[in-house]
Amino acid sequence: MSSLVGPDEDEPTGKPPVPEDVQDAIRALIRWAGDDPEREGLLDTPKRVARAWREYCQGYAEDPAIHLERIFEEVGGYDEVVLLKDIPFQSHCEHHMAPIIGKAAIAYLPRNHVVGISKLARVLHGYARRLQIQERLTAEVAQCIWENLKPHGVAVVIEASHACMTARGVRTPGVGMITSRMMGTFLDDTRSRTEVLKLMGY
Repeated sequence: MSSLVGPDEDEPTGKPPVPEDVQDAIRALIRWAGDDPEREGLLDTPKRVARAWREYCQGYAEDPAIHLERIFEEVGGYDEVVLLKDIPFQSHCEHHMAPIIGKAAIAYLPRNHVVGISKLARVLHGYARRLQIQERLTAEVAQCIWENLKPHGVAVVIEASHACMTARGVRTPGVGMITSRMMGTFLDDTRSRTEVLKLMGY
């Protein structure tokens, strides 16, 4: 069933048109779910959904490592743990494309330099805004910091709720999943690992 408007009509200013095949795919899904994509309330839904998914997955358009390029070497001799905790994030699972909503704690033990703390959150969001599984997300964030900052150690802990489990399937709300990745000192030294987990609240 064709769209009621041409591909370049009623497009918001500054936004590129949504390809017709993308809109058709969303209409097919609406129809398969049991509704009529041509009814008034759903006429513009294909475009809205397409643009929403482009936003959800904008992490594919960036290299999160770019956020770690600018470093600061004047740290006044500081050589203890740097920790950013309770970083909220949203992602979507690659199995059901359902929301993953959670928070992360990211820590590193600097060697010769530090990075702006907001950059740690940007690295997280760069990987979270892709189709993900929590285990890989945790590993990717840690590996990115490890390779680009070259610190003594990296620790990443992510806690999240998965709608593919809470809203469908087993339908068990209130369940949280925790994953962690330790590298360098935090992996090799039990005392350092215990310290950083305590700072994170675990």
